[in-house]
Amino acid sequence: MGRAAARGYEGFGGRVEEFASASTPWDRPRRGAPAGAPNIVVVLVDDLGFSDLGPFGSEIPTPNIDRLADGGWVFTDYRTAPVCSPARAALLTGLNPHRAGFGTVAHVDPGYPGFTCELPEDAPTLAESLRAGGYATFMVGKWHLTVESELHDGGDRSSWPLQRGFDRYFGSMDGFTSLHHPHRLVRDNSVVDRPSLPEGYFLTDELTEEALGMIDGLRANDAAKPFFLYFAHTAVHGPVQAKAEDIARQRGRYAAGWDALREARFARQRELGIVPPGTRLPEGEQADASLVPSWDSLTAAERELFARHMEVYAASVAEVDESVGRLVQRLEELGELDRTIIVVASDNGGTAEGGPGGTRSYFAQFVAGTPVPGDWVRDVPRELELLGGPRVHGHYPAGWARVSNTPFRSFKGGLYEGGVHAPLLLSWPGAPVQRAERGLRGQFVFVADLAPTLLELAGVAPLAERHGRPAQEPDGRSFAAALGDAAAPGRSAQYFESFGRRAMVSAGWKAVSPTAPTPAEGAAGGRWELYDLAGDPSETRDVAAEHPSLLGELAESWRREAWRNTVFPLDDDGSLFRSRPERECALAEPVRLPPFRPPLERFRASRLTVLRSFEVRAELVLGPEASGVIVAHGDQGGGYLLAIEGGRSLVSYNAYGVMHRAHGARLEPGEHLLSLRFDELDGLRWRVVVEVDGMPDAELPAVPMLLGMAPFTGISVGYDFGGPVDWELHERHPGGFRFLGGELGAATYLPGARSRHDATVIRRLDEAVLAVAD
Repeated sequence: MGRAAARGYEGFGGRVEEFASASTPWDRPRRGAPAGAPNIVVVLVDDLGFSDLGPFGSEIPTPNIDRLADGGWVFTDYRTAPVCSPARAALLTGLNPHRAGFGTVAHVDPGYPGFTCELPEDAPTLAESLRAGGYATFMVGKWHLTVESELHDGGDRSSWPLQRGFDRYFGSMDGFTSLHHPHRLVRDNSVVDRPSLPEGYFLTDELTEEALGMIDGLRANDAAKPFFLYFAHTAVHGPVQAKAEDIARQRGRYAAGWDALREARFARQRELGIVPPGTRLPEGEQADASLVPSWDSLTAAERELFARHMEVYAASVAEVDESVGRLVQRLEELGELDRTIIVVASDNGGTAEGGPGGTRSYFAQFVAGTPVPGDWVRDVPRELELLGGPRVHGHYPAGWARVSNTPFRSFKGGLYEGGVHAPLLLSWPGAPVQRAERGLRGQFVFVADLAPTLLELAGVAPLAERHGRPAQEPDGRSFAAALGDAAAPGRSAQYFESFGRRAMVSAGWKAVSPTAPTPAEGAAGGRWELYDLAGDPSETRDVAAEHPSLLGELAESWRREAWRNTVFPLDDDGSLFRSRPERECALAEPVRLPPFRPPLERFRASRLTVLRSFEVRAELVLGPEASGVIVAHGDQGGGYLLAIEGGRSLVSYNAYGVMHRAHGARLEPGEHLLSLRFDELDGLRWRVVVEVDGMPDAELPAVPMLLGMAPFTGISVGYDFGGPVDWELHERHPGGFRFLGGELGAATYLPGARSRHDATVIRRLDEAVLAVAD
């Protein structure tokens, strides 16, 4: 430096004089990964049961995952959170789910620390630590770590993938989507503006192509930099869908029924050593007999339908395996398979969302807490050949979910092992251990342990701070030692909580409380069961009466862990998840939507229409041949549209798969004001009325309201985006039926009176109590 240090040159390692001829430059140090640092690929499958992969006893062909398991480590005592967002938050942060802000799925922020549904500012993610350690960081697939009220284009992006450590992102921010017609895709920080999809499009294939493209783009520019790829599949979450040719490969595999398939998987698990000797299959009510009739009791038509549902599910699992195979093949072509750690896991257990008989109307299932009438649409008949295709938003019956969770009891959302005991395998061909040291591992591992383990294997220290704030101490602990030592210790204890249900695993014992306690009973009170997991891993023998003192200790341990992990308050009166912050009220204000733009985001659109009356107005100028969609909202799972076809107005209403249509009179060329009005009737129904220039034109006298998760695809103006609302109209006018032959102005949404059935409460910023929304 010259005679005096000048501002802006502090810390400069060269020499600066007033002229370059007398100065010495300095190459400031660049961050780089440790020498020999491995690539890391985490493949997370959605709602995959413990037994659904070949290494865990499945008959579903998964040769690529089988190959990874054969040369890697299969963890048989891995547990995760009972639902998806909490598991994902714990995986990425190393924190327990509630400490990571996700005591539940990312749908609502009820105003408590453990339920913010946004990742904490002082919790560095695995991606952030790896990027600071010199890694490229990529993600494709399902995010589901942003509260849904911030998913729209004007939302706060602080809990979006790029803001949480990923260099690149492509996928669906929401909890699920159609694989044939995704409702909304995001690239990096922006919605993908793609008015229509090519014939034969399938999301699993595109996610795989995007992942390969990210890897190829890195290697074209840097041959050595290690990468972290987080591949979060949208499969096999509902709606369960697959490609027709893959479904055909499963034909006939499930004709024997769920009872026989469950027994067959259990037998394979015992042969593989996946379950310890003495494990028993739960039977009767322990095996959810109220949800799962015996296969022999079904009619021939029911057996055929239910078997087809499972063929679709199996095809979807096989497609995940094919995706893994394509990634492995590219790594082999690059000569990098040996230096790549690949983790395959599920976010939670298999789900019984399809109910006892499965469903072809998936969105009609999301009406819990709403007093729907007895004739509510639950399952729309469809030809068997349509199952798994773009016209069916379906889900397999609970009997197959029980097979998925073999040998455990219960399902996703529950705290018996079927909800939280999931598959986990790790492959690293070039790991510094002998081939003989690979194989089965029985250590108790929790999802929060993955991030610390992968950081240790990469040789990268976790970030000590984030945005100037000291990082939270992680709850997870590395299990890297288990790769070289089958006797290395796992964790000894872990709490669980789901919608007030509680569980505590400690030193081989598990206390489970399958129902939420009352305030009079206390947070550690209520009914508890006790299981000795070492001798009874499938929870068939409740020994609570034999060990009352131990049970009491475990219940109190759960209560202490709950306070330490921001689990409280428990939802004793149902108010916790009905509560929404006042800031969301702005999403229900009238909005003007220009034509031909990307659709208004799903949740933002729902605030305008769900459980309320509303009106849509559109100004247009019709030419002699004008036709096309004016406004569309929804898809094959439920929705509505207003269009001009053959010179007449058309309103199409899809009630979870049941179609209702009405045509108006012929319209003269020229200027017109069209109104589409939805007036609430008794029994959660709407009267739908089309008016042209203030005069009635067409009417649907009474249709079931769309509520819960429908309409799922957002509002598009001037075309029908994604999955078509009206399939017959789509066949006549493929490609979204874009409005042509005239001028279309903006569509204005005018939300009206809220339904008396809407139990949402709004937290007013200036009040200490909750006020019922009006």
